[in-house]
Amino acid sequence: MSVDKHTVAKIAGLARIEMGDEELERMVPELNNILNWVEQLGEVDVEGVEPMSAVIPNTLRLRDDEIDADPKTAGGRRDDVLANAPAAEYGFFGVPKVIE
Repeated sequence: MSVDKHTVAKIAGLARIEMGDEELERMVPELNNILNWVEQLGEVDVEGVEPMSAVIPNTLRLRDDEIDADPKTAGGRRDDVLANAPAAEYGFFGVPKVIE
């Protein structure tokens, strides 16, 4: 697949990017190089290769799931928290209705 100046102008218009004729001419070979590279990736044999989300193995560092013994930070203080709210409804923060 290759692009021409007209296609680059259309892409720039869709992206709301204003480009002059000189800039459009410079982008044609750059986009063609990118598309050629993507086509080369399509030719790679990936049979039997498992999909992965990263090149290196990642593990999540999780903290122990323990209940905090400090009554100030342990939770269970809904009424205290809602006492600071400008409007509380049914045990939750009340917010104005937004309709667009």
